[in-house]
Amino acid sequence: MELTSPQTDALTELINIGYGRAAGALSELTGYRVNLEVPRIGMHPISEIPPLLSRLVRGDVATVTQVFSGPLAGTAMLMLDEKTAMVLSGLLSDANSNPLGFDANGREIISEVGNILLNACLGVFGNLLQVQVTFAMPKLQVSEAGRVIETVTVDSEELQYGLMIHTRFQVRTSNVTGFLVILLGITSLDRLLRELDNWETRQTAP
Repeated sequence: MELTSPQTDALTELINIGYGRAAGALSELTGYRVNLEVPRIGMHPISEIPPLLSRLVRGDVATVTQVFSGPLAGTAMLMLDEKTAMVLSGLLSDANSNPLGFDANGREIISEVGNILLNACLGVFGNLLQVQVTFAMPKLQVSEAGRVIETVTVDSEELQYGLMIHTRFQVRTSNVTGFLVILLGITSLDRLLRELDNWETRQTAP
């Protein structure tokens, strides 16, 4: 299963709406202007995501994971390699990144970034589907990227596809990149794609 060009365009526009909301919240929270961009989006069977991430991300990643449920259900993750997470937490605070590792302050900052970003994006999806999406508390872990995906899929065997969204943060004249990964089952994915088609039709209607 692949996204059509109109579906990709519609999904990119919707995620940019969510990113705009998240950027506004982060700017207000930190006092620094934050921009978020979506360079590209892909959809992959879950089995393809761990090796793909392993090629794109070296070493451990800081992952903020949030389970969501309701008519649209799955697991969403913000994934940043450990160095990027340290740099981003430093950019969003008055402190420099910790050269000795990802400390408690950095974890707290990245957890909040993930919470804001994931809620904003999933909220946009809920609005599109006109359904209530319920969020669990986000959790942060630092481990190898592929292992994070495998752990999630063991716990939720019905998850079969993942949206992989390359994400660029612009903060204080610096750019850092990461990945937003949204894992969905067939039922949720079918509903999302159907509504994306309907939304695109409404947008292009005279």
